[in-house]
Amino acid sequence: MADYTKLAAEVRTKFGKGAARKIRANDKIPAVVYGHGTEPQHITLPGHETMLLVRHANAIVDLDIEGAAQLALVKDVQRDPVRQVIEHIDLVVVRRGEKVTVSVPVVVEGESFSGTIHVQDESTLSLLVEATDIPEHVVVNVEGLEDGAQVRAADVKLPAGAELETEGDTLVVSIVTPRGTADDDAADEASAEAGAEAGAESSDSE
Repeated sequence: MADYTKLAAEVRTKFGKGAARKIRANDKIPAVVYGHGTEPQHITLPGHETMLLVRHANAIVDLDIEGAAQLALVKDVQRDPVRQVIEHIDLVVVRRGEKVTVSVPVVVEGESFSGTIHVQDESTLSLLVEATDIPEHVVVNVEGLEDGAQVRAADVKLPAGAELETEGDTLVVSIVTPRGTADDDAADEASAEAGAEAGAESSDSE
């Protein structure tokens, strides 16, 4: 059985902006847990531990809500647009063995062919996976790929048990030659040809 971050949560009985400000002032974060036909539970979470948890996409947390255990998936993190302080978190109840649809980050590895670069068109892929076995990311390896190569969603190697929900023909990564590089190469070739011609004319005049 996997280990999950454990957080002690408290039931929240006061609501509104004023109550939420007081919660955050005490280094806690307002949150709500819902799903599986259960009544939404309004809770507060410890500030520091929760901030560390939500650095990871699709984090699973083992909640202790005043003695009651509940496994939940971090679904949404609402932040202040200026200060980036966490204002509220939505968590969805999950059960061991069930599957959920999540957005998983795409990580590009490797170096494409010399003189080319990769362009990442999609930063995440939507996958159907077991709630208790969500991958941190999926990898696209571009090692040695040449100009014009394309990697589509269906080409991405998925973890065992994962199913692709994103359309298979969605472009994820493409390999291109930067325009500046191509222009520079053409200019260098033209310059070399001009130099060779000038050298030949100079030899003829002698």
